[in-house]
Amino acid sequence: MARGKLRIYLGAAPGVGKTYAMLSEAHRRVERGTDIAVAFVEHHGRPRTEVMLHGLEQIQRRELTYRGSVFTEMDVDAALERKPAVALVDELAHTNVPGSRNAKRWQDIEELLEAGIDVISTVNIQHLESLGDVVESITGVRQRETVPDEVVRRADQIELVDMSPQAIRRRMAHGNIYQPDKVDAALSNYFRPGNLTALRELALLWVADRVDEYLQEYRAEHSIRSTWQARERIVVGLTGGPEGRTLIRRAARMAAKGSGSEVLAVYIARSDGLTSASPKELAVQRTLVEDLGGTFHHVIGDDIPSALLEFARGVNATQIVLGSSRRKTWQYVFGPGVGATVARESGPDLDVHIVTHEEVAKGRGLPVTRGARLGRARIIAGWLVGVVGPALLSLLLSGLANGPGLANDVLLFLFLTVVAALLGGQLPALASAAVGSLLLNFYFTPPTHTLTISDPQNIVAIAIFFAVAVSVASVVDLAARRTHQAARLRAESEILSFLAGSVLRGETTLSALLERVRETFGMDTVALLERRSDVDPWTCAGRAGGPDKGRPLLRPEDADVDMPVGDHMALALTGRVLPAEDRRVLAAFAAQAAVVLDRQRLVGEAERARELAEGNRIRTALLAAVSHDLRTPLASIKASVTSLRSDDVAWSPQDEAELLAGIEAGADRLDHLVGNLLDMSRLQTGTVTPLIREIDLDEVVPMALGGVPEGSVTLDIPEELPMVAVDPGLLERSVANLVENAVKYSPDGEAVLVAASALGDRVELRIADRGPGVPDSAKDRIFEPFQRYGDVPRGAGVGLGLAVARGFAEAMGGTLAAEDTPGGGMTMVLTLRAAGGRPPVRPDLPAQVTT
Repeated sequence: MARGKLRIYLGAAPGVGKTYAMLSEAHRRVERGTDIAVAFVEHHGRPRTEVMLHGLEQIQRRELTYRGSVFTEMDVDAALERKPAVALVDELAHTNVPGSRNAKRWQDIEELLEAGIDVISTVNIQHLESLGDVVESITGVRQRETVPDEVVRRADQIELVDMSPQAIRRRMAHGNIYQPDKVDAALSNYFRPGNLTALRELALLWVADRVDEYLQEYRAEHSIRSTWQARERIVVGLTGGPEGRTLIRRAARMAAKGSGSEVLAVYIARSDGLTSASPKELAVQRTLVEDLGGTFHHVIGDDIPSALLEFARGVNATQIVLGSSRRKTWQYVFGPGVGATVARESGPDLDVHIVTHEEVAKGRGLPVTRGARLGRARIIAGWLVGVVGPALLSLLLSGLANGPGLANDVLLFLFLTVVAALLGGQLPALASAAVGSLLLNFYFTPPTHTLTISDPQNIVAIAIFFAVAVSVASVVDLAARRTHQAARLRAESEILSFLAGSVLRGETTLSALLERVRETFGMDTVALLERRSDVDPWTCAGRAGGPDKGRPLLRPEDADVDMPVGDHMALALTGRVLPAEDRRVLAAFAAQAAVVLDRQRLVGEAERARELAEGNRIRTALLAAVSHDLRTPLASIKASVTSLRSDDVAWSPQDEAELLAGIEAGADRLDHLVGNLLDMSRLQTGTVTPLIREIDLDEVVPMALGGVPEGSVTLDIPEELPMVAVDPGLLERSVANLVENAVKYSPDGEAVLVAASALGDRVELRIADRGPGVPDSAKDRIFEPFQRYGDVPRGAGVGLGLAVARGFAEAMGGTLAAEDTPGGGMTMVLTLRAAGGRPPVRPDLPAQVTT
């Protein structure tokens, strides 16, 4: 029986319309005659979703009793017995009630798929197991219900249901997601605009990575080596030379011309020899490419052009950027160079850009030393020189009437043995020594053409020849092995230096580190697995690489290579079996991966602690405000009302008027304090929606002065000012708070100046006082909630006026900043956008301006 197909609707947050989209797809398929049944769909009281269930067959749910309450879950047996062609199962990450057939709903879905039933399901991005820590650091909420990433990755189709954060919040405010009594709490906590934007980005990136996996898998299955230019990926080939910075900047400019382009800088180090690259220069180039938004990759390869092209095709690159060769003219006798070779072998699918720079033809310094790992061509050449060479030399010397003599013959054969050792190593040299000894004996020692030697001196000569040849071969082979060891240690130290550099730079991206491991060792998949105890199952903390190709990497035992990290963590790799000498470097990577994972979790905990501390500070300030600033006017009102109601005292009309005025003043103060608290709550929850229209400042500013004593403010608003594009209500509230704050700090008898002026497409409203002023270090802090500067008496406010004023100004597209007033005091500068209705009048400027 064929396994059923799984289709998943993925969303960034609740309420984006996953269930609605799933039910819409079901209705379309029913119209086409498909047998569909609803195994489990929860509408959560949403009317539009509930309506979509009409007309669809629903399988009876199973009722379970747990801790005195009755719950309903999907009845797997009933679904298997009904066996529709397609089953709708909502909430893939749901945890079933204890006593159910399976612990998780995705396990129920696995049974339906094994029975040949196609399943359509839904899941939110925050429920993916690998993103639990990331989502918690963003939202502050730990997701208890999770689903392994592999379950979602194995889906035959994944469709993203996307919606902008603003649209989700509107749906929430209209009551289309949660009940009205939960809307305010949701908008101010989980459904903040920043949270929704971050979750949306996570969902888009995760789906984009999945699309890349599909593409790579398809290309691998069909043996497609050519590049598919789905999007621009620019690979920059670095040599560690000073020209690398020029190449990186050029590639960044090329990437900036197209949306979604990527820059991948790659440095390829030889595994069979020492390298002339400067680690310091590579570190600088790595920092540069990361600052420009690209990624740095370190790959080991024997053949630089082949390794570069292999890397470029592996990442589906479209362009390669290389620098013009630094070699001098005479150095081209060693070959055409990397740039020419890459351009010749790139094919029509890869564009190769050769960029000129200041280091062209200035030389590469010392030549790169090659190691002892010999290629097949050199080994064959060594055997030919060691075996065929002596035979040809024997024929040549035998044809001479008067040969050079036995001593010279021995030197010529010894020369061939040394050449064979240099080309092919020890075995061809030993074979050359043996063949040369026999040929010397047969052709050149009397009696010739026999293996008999009559002269003892000739025996000594041949014996010395053989000994010298063997010694030379051994010395050459030993030197080659030492060179290889030095090259390998150099390569290892280079990798470890990069790893140490990442530690010092404080890199905390686990996925980037695992990707570097995969590239360095040429593996298919790398995963960091962990578990809480010896009996708990393994979970994937991080992963890099393509699909597992039918072999899920769920345990270290499933991998080709596993490196333990402590008792309950392991680094697992698939692709090939690594030699023992590579495990030393792998152990360093594994230890660093554990450190990065711990650092990520500590950063998340620190961020949560900071948020809690900030919340505690605000709550403490709010408690202080409620306990004193709000109770003070209440006490005044209470005393005045009690006095008026007292029958023991006969109040005169003048006294009654004074008491009523006190009641009115206390009520006004309460209204002002509560209004600021409500305004700050609206700003923090992002529910301030300005209604922008064009209006003159002189229509709004005078209305904002009603709460200050008469004569305490001087207005200077020219009639020729352009109109401003603002929300009149928000502007009036902002100006009122600024003016009240300025009057509060101004000395007696000093009026606050409110002046406006036009500057280009902006209009500035300046509120200047002659108070004590604020030092530069505190100018930004005074705009934070519940901040009061200096020795302000209790009851003078809760420190929200300036915070509300700046919040409203920014909501209207303006700015609010604090400056020093010339001669003493502080000036609040409110900058607003000028409307297009009336052009601003440019002030007359003198011909010369001196400062």
